[in-house]
Amino acid sequence: SPPTLVCRVLCNGQGSHHLVAYVVAAHEPAPTVSELRGFLEEKLPEYMVPSAFVLLDAIPLTPHGKVDRRALPAPDGTRPELNKPFVAPRTPTEKLLAEIWAQVLGVEPIRVQDNFFDLGGHSLLATQVVSRIREAFQVELPLRRLFEVPTVAGLAESIEVAHSAGQNLLAPPILPVPRDGNLPLSFAQQRLWFLDQLMPGCAYNSPGAFRIESSIDVALAERIVNEIVRRHEVLRTTFRSIEGQPVQVIAPVLTLPVAVVDLGNLPEPKREAEVRRLASEEAQRPFDLAQGPLLRVTLLRLGDQEHVFLVTMHHIISDGWSIGVFIREAVALYGAFSNGAPSTLPDLPIQYADFAVWQRESLQGEVLEGQLGYWRQQLADISVLPLLTDRPRPAVQTTQGKRQSVALPETLSEALKALSRQEGATLFMTLLAAFKILLHRYTSQDDLVIGTPIANRNRLEIDGLIGFFVNTLVLRTDLSGNPSFRELLRQVREVCLGAYARQDLPFERLVEELHLERDLSRNPLFQVMFVLQNASLRAVDLPGLTLSPVEGDSETAHFDLTLVVVDADQELTVSFVYNTDLFEAATIARMLGHFQILLEAMVADHEQDVVGVVGDAVGDQVRPDAGTIMTQFTFDGMQFRTDIAALARLMTDAGLIVLTAFISPFRAERDMVRA
Repeated sequence: SPPTLVCRVLCNGQGSHHLVAYVVAAHEPAPTVSELRGFLEEKLPEYMVPSAFVLLDAIPLTPHGKVDRRALPAPDGTRPELNKPFVAPRTPTEKLLAEIWAQVLGVEPIRVQDNFFDLGGHSLLATQVVSRIREAFQVELPLRRLFEVPTVAGLAESIEVAHSAGQNLLAPPILPVPRDGNLPLSFAQQRLWFLDQLMPGCAYNSPGAFRIESSIDVALAERIVNEIVRRHEVLRTTFRSIEGQPVQVIAPVLTLPVAVVDLGNLPEPKREAEVRRLASEEAQRPFDLAQGPLLRVTLLRLGDQEHVFLVTMHHIISDGWSIGVFIREAVALYGAFSNGAPSTLPDLPIQYADFAVWQRESLQGEVLEGQLGYWRQQLADISVLPLLTDRPRPAVQTTQGKRQSVALPETLSEALKALSRQEGATLFMTLLAAFKILLHRYTSQDDLVIGTPIANRNRLEIDGLIGFFVNTLVLRTDLSGNPSFRELLRQVREVCLGAYARQDLPFERLVEELHLERDLSRNPLFQVMFVLQNASLRAVDLPGLTLSPVEGDSETAHFDLTLVVVDADQELTVSFVYNTDLFEAATIARMLGHFQILLEAMVADHEQDVVGVVGDAVGDQVRPDAGTIMTQFTFDGMQFRTDIAALARLMTDAGLIVLTAFISPFRAERDMVRA
């Protein structure tokens, strides 16, 4: 009889995932690891072959007779996939590069033949590696190169070639600037400032909520918060207009209180509901950019040993990465201050205002024209994505939103990551390609434009700064000609790499240079966003303190539709954040279900063409019921998709059609309604 084999995905704690096989031999002698791997390599595609094998006497079972996955032991050693010969770094370049990889990936030892993406690397970590290479080797290496040669040996050779060719640093370093004059805003800050002038009171906030299991000394909490405020000028910054131009005004000193709300007297169900309500209310409460402060900290006391810590900053001084910086510094300061020690945090060599000046000075001339030339060509003649809505689009864009989520099975999550590695792509690229297929099905449009945020922390000097660095990239792909999924993924990969290489051009400057017609009902360039969160904050466990992030219920929808995928705890959680003034909850629920089915079909056969993937995965489910006649029409400048049988009333008045109908987001054959 064959051996018993159970597979499980394990995480090394730094985001690197591995497929591990647990084997019970049917007879003695047991097969060797090499024999098992060789057998599976003949039967399975490469991405489905486990990276490590563990021989067991028996598979642990639960009382119900199912596999007890929690009882499966981790493989021996720090690297479960080290069943291949180990070749240590040989040259000084390889050794320094291996140290950089170990720091960024949190994995060691590093072999010269290791593949960066097999070790858990992704686009954000690749950007950090490139910034550290710039600092360590004083050479400009394009991000694309890491994708082309993702091993230590290959990348070290590229660095040495770049040195020989004289590819020295192109951009000047970021240096402190005097504070004796008006300080300009960064391009991203300037756009938010203008939006605030257009729509005063709009809550463009960056919130964070964290559950703390510990007693809290409020005076200590205030000391920690105010030390962080002292360190980061941007937290003491307000924005005023001088002769019509916005400037940064940095307060020399700012002392912030920590507001305390006691919920301990409420019964537990009501207490948790009140936590969610207060967190939502706090996240959506606006700031006054001119008066400040633009940071609020609130402590919700649930019990003597349980609290929720709310940190809310206006987006003009913060981004998602900044929340992480704030919490990491708070944890470090807690460790020092609670033991009577001074801060151990190093001084910051530069501040956000220095970056803003550097950005404006460095992004001009040939550098600016080179980046603009790429984007002008890439975005020529783009059209609005005709994503049909359940309700008419308001004349002025609104931000009321909700979120719907589903956790993908662990096996599907790992298969998507393995498929990405096999195709030389990142998980982001694979999911983006799948999302493009879904939108193609919902809109029947081949030319698809989606936005995505990028951390834009591509210089080592700004890694530890709080501030608004995040940029937005516009990713355009063409699905005409019915490409296979593999062909589409290659196209998406090239589009992403091209965009990453030009990420320094602020989205705000791009919009300005393209001279787009202003439309208050939608965002410029795109209305749909895709976000992959694979750098989320993890739980922190210190002596006497446990801190973990809390997911909020409410959402602000700055776009019509945003796909958010969170990569954490060995599984992917897929969410749609949608504008509730445009979409019904039932529409988004169907779309969420279709996306999961599409991912499953894509993993099962990624050689299929786009039509085949969609047809096999969701084709029958998104078509109207048999006998239903669907129609698409335009009324008062807005597109609708509806079931004719659901039209309750048709009246004509001066050539206009007045309709009461159920609006569906799905397309079928096009029948035009005429008066």
